[in-house]
Amino acid sequence: MSTLTGDADTSGHALGRDRPDLSGPDPGHVFGWLFDNHAAALRHYLVRRVGETAADDLVSETFLVALHQRHRYDPARAAVRSWLYGIATNLMRRHVRDEERQLKAHSAETPVAGHAGRVAERVDAQAAAQRLAGALAALADGPGWHCEELLIIFLGCGG
Repeated sequence: MSTLTGDADTSGHALGRDRPDLSGPDPGHVFGWLFDNHAAALRHYLVRRVGETAADDLVSETFLVALHQRHRYDPARAAVRSWLYGIATNLMRRHVRDEERQLKAHSAETPVAGHAGRVAERVDAQAAAQRLAGALAALADGPGWHCEELLIIFLGCGG
């Protein structure tokens, strides 16, 4: 049977919670505990890197991979938290690579053709500049907004 606890120390804390036995035939209790104790921190870690929607999917996938690969977890090598973060990091890297491939494929599918394409890009850029100027003008009327700083940040000149 999978266990979360080892011997109790004198303060009453159970030992072994950071290195549980995942090898039992019924891991439900252990994985429930792992999810309850690590999912929120994993999600926070992933949200900062890939956004909320992708983070939710990656947390779920992390625990699914962990469940299927539990026989590969060795408590002597690492705490379960490190193992889960390793899985999450690998899944996140794969997710980012997949997104990059999709973006490259999409940009390769829609090349701008010749003079007409360049004209269309300029018209789009001018329209975006007009929208930006209007938005900055509207922000100038608001309290505490600094249009110059926003423009510098938007243009990427802010370091």
